[in-house]
Amino acid sequence: MRRAEVTRTTNETKISVSLALDGTGKSDCTTGIGFFDHMLDQLARHSLIDMTVQAKGDLHIDDHHTVEDVGIALGQALTRALGDKKGIRRYGHFRLAMDDTQVACALDLSARPFLVCNLPFTAPKIGSFDTELVREFFQALATHGGITLHIDMIHGINSHHIAEAAFKAVARALREAVEPDPRMAGQLPSTKGAL
Repeated sequence: MRRAEVTRTTNETKISVSLALDGTGKSDCTTGIGFFDHMLDQLARHSLIDMTVQAKGDLHIDDHHTVEDVGIALGQALTRALGDKKGIRRYGHFRLAMDDTQVACALDLSARPFLVCNLPFTAPKIGSFDTELVREFFQALATHGGITLHIDMIHGINSHHIAEAAFKAVARALREAVEPDPRMAGQLPSTKGAL
């Protein structure tokens, strides 16, 4: 049962997250930030990870704390759900096309967090959502999920498409990385003997 729940409460946010890695992509995400909820739904749907996110944050200030803290909680939940990581594929990659946009993602569930995020947005906002928060989310997810995460835009014009293609590409790469590898027979996917 590769599942986990995380609750994170600060003076700025109250976040509750649950994940089931062997799901079907069901999501129930309510953060008070419409576009972000849409992106989280895409993350769940295309990774086939069942995901529930309930967040209340200081949106009267801005969306930053809520987006970042959701990334932190999701990263922590992913780490817990993966457990000792025996038998997983570990690596994932995907190139995703969406209309004018193509985004590539490669990742490693290495427990060595690092983010390379080349997403040159063409607008500072998507509706009321600050496009710079896309990077903030992925930074928090990578750091607290122990993910080496590379996201690169190959083409892109529309900021909505750039953000959505990034979330979908990460989702598809994550789907590959968390899947059990039948040839690994419960072995740790590392010559070091530890991840």
